[in-house]
Amino acid sequence: SVGSLLATYGWYLVLSGVLLFVVIQKLSARLRALRQRHLDRAAAAILEPDVIVKQQEALAAARLKMQEELNAQAEKYKEKLRQLEEEKRRQKIEMWDSMQEGKSYRGNARKPQEEDNPGPSTSSVLPKRKPDRRPLRGGGYNPLSGEGGGTCSWRPGRRGPSSGG
Repeated sequence: SVGSLLATYGWYLVLSGVLLFVVIQKLSARLRALRQRHLDRAAAAILEPDVIVKQQEALAAARLKMQEELNAQAEKYKEKLRQLEEEKRRQKIEMWDSMQEGKSYRGNARKPQEEDNPGPSTSSVLPKRKPDRRPLRGGGYNPLSGEGGGTCSWRPGRRGPSSGG
């Protein structure tokens, strides 16, 4: 049975063995080269502490630069918030002054916006019509209440036990 197996699949077994041998040789050569490079780097780092110091200094400088950029952005944001608060405070003071003079504070609050947006004059613009709020069907028809509209006026009785006794 072994002889017939070798006679049938012999060449396949030989070729697969050779292929397996070649693959193992290639992988072991690459693994050795990778280990050697790793050992060389470790030895170079151990032998040259100046390289390590330079790398750490470069890393610290990059971190410092990023922190300075972040601080600058935070300062810009704080300045923007301060300006917005100052503008709100100024508007409140203007509203208070106009109220003390007996003027409408809403009219004064809208003036800067109207100055920024030059548009058609108020005399040429027609006021908008308010939409009608009338019900869609005839007066007072509500099928859920049972009032109006229909001829049926039946309502269910009170729930619970009867009051007789």
